[in-house]
Amino acid sequence: MSPRDVAEALLRRWYVLLLGLVLTAAGAWQVLHPAPRYLSSAVVVLKPPATGNQPNQLTNLQPPLATLSYGVIQQLESPAGRAELTAAGVRGGYRLIPRNSGTSATPQYLIPSVQVQAERAGGAEADTAVRRVIDVYARHVVAVQDAQRVAPRLRITASVLVAPSAAAVQGVRSRALAGTALLGLTGTFLAALWWDRYARRRMRNSPGPVRHPEGVPVTAS
Repeated sequence: MSPRDVAEALLRRWYVLLLGLVLTAAGAWQVLHPAPRYLSSAVVVLKPPATGNQPNQLTNLQPPLATLSYGVIQQLESPAGRAELTAAGVRGGYRLIPRNSGTSATPQYLIPSVQVQAERAGGAEADTAVRRVIDVYARHVVAVQDAQRVAPRLRITASVLVAPSAAAVQGVRSRALAGTALLGLTGTFLAALWWDRYARRRMRNSPGPVRHPEGVPVTAS
C-alpha cells in the first residue's frame, strides 16, 4: 500500500481511530493515577551456635549455614511450601532473595542472609505478609535440625537482622506513559487498516444485483 492508500484507509475508518484513541487515553489516565502499592522488605540471618571457644555467634563460622539457608528457601519455593505459606495467611506474591554480600554486622560471604519481600495494596498488609513468611522460614530451620536430632546448644538459629518496613512503590510515570502511548497508537492504526481491508474484501465477495432478461436489475436471493 502506498502512503496515499494508507491515509485514505484511515480516513474511511475514522471511527476505529476514534475508539482506539479513547482507549489509549483511558490507559494513559490509569498509568498517571495508579492504585497505591507498597513493598515491604526484611532481612533474616542464620546464626551459628555460640560455643565456649567462640562466644560471639558472628565469628563462629560454619559451612552448613549457607547450605541450610538455601535448602529452606527451596522448600518454601516448592508447591508444598507455597501451600504452607498460603495456609499461614500469605496470599499474594512474595520473594526470598539469598544474600551473602555482608553488612556492617555480618562478614561478607560468610553469614548467609535472606531478604524477604512482599508487595501489597497497603503497607500494614505487606509487613504482615513478610512477618508470616519469616515465621514459616524459622519453623523450617527448626524442623530441619529436629529431623537431624541436633542438640539445642549446637543449633543454628534464624534472627531478623532488618525488621519489615514498607515503602510506597514509585514507578517512572513518564516511561510508562510513553509505552502506553506507543502501544495504543500502533494498535489503533493497525486495527483501522485491518478493519478497512476486511470490510473491502467482504464487499467484493458479497453477491451483487442480478439483471433480469429484460434488463431490470433484481436482487439475488
